[in-house]
Amino acid sequence: MPLLVVTAVEAEADAVRVGLGGTTPITVAAVGVGAAAAAAGTARLLALAEAAGRAYAGVVSAGVAGGFPGRAGVGAIVLATRSVAADLGAESPDGFLPLEQLGLGSGTVPADPELLFALRTALPAALVGDVLTVSTVTGTAGSATALAARHPDALAEAMEGYGVACAALGAGVPFGELRTISNPVGPRDRAAWRIREALDALTGAARAIGAATVDG
Repeated sequence: MPLLVVTAVEAEADAVRVGLGGTTPITVAAVGVGAAAAAAGTARLLALAEAAGRAYAGVVSAGVAGGFPGRAGVGAIVLATRSVAADLGAESPDGFLPLEQLGLGSGTVPADPELLFALRTALPAALVGDVLTVSTVTGTAGSATALAARHPDALAEAMEGYGVACAALGAGVPFGELRTISNPVGPRDRAAWRIREALDALTGAARAIGAATVDG
């Protein structure tokens, strides 16, 4: 099926392209860092494709991410059941209030069940759970502990999934999110990041998805 895969940066897009090998009906594009850039870039690509009579059958937000310790280790592949805007809401004396508690809609977009099933079939070893979207990457142990407690089903955090999900939802296009883990969520330690390993895992995941697409 004609699928759109969007990443934040070109390094991620290149890793996906290498895995796909140019043999599938999958378009790959880097749309920018953060939920706003991701939403705007994805919405534009979806609208252009629809206007040209080549609407996509699905869109996947893909890239590297931080994994919550004990839930998703470095090098793991994660598929989102839901993309959650983890810091979109309000502070209060009683703690963080998400959009739902504020009566302002929902900060959670579920992955399309059929697309998620297809991704799980192609990637049977992948972990499956919530992926958080944050505007500021977690950088302290205290913040990581609080975030993990607030989101017990979260496996990873990244910066674009919810934005891509909103663009897909607005266009009526099935949405999914795929992440490979480069570092633990917690204290910022660049020396411990394994970006190359995470990009290689992204290439491997794309290769499996591409093969499944061709076979299907």
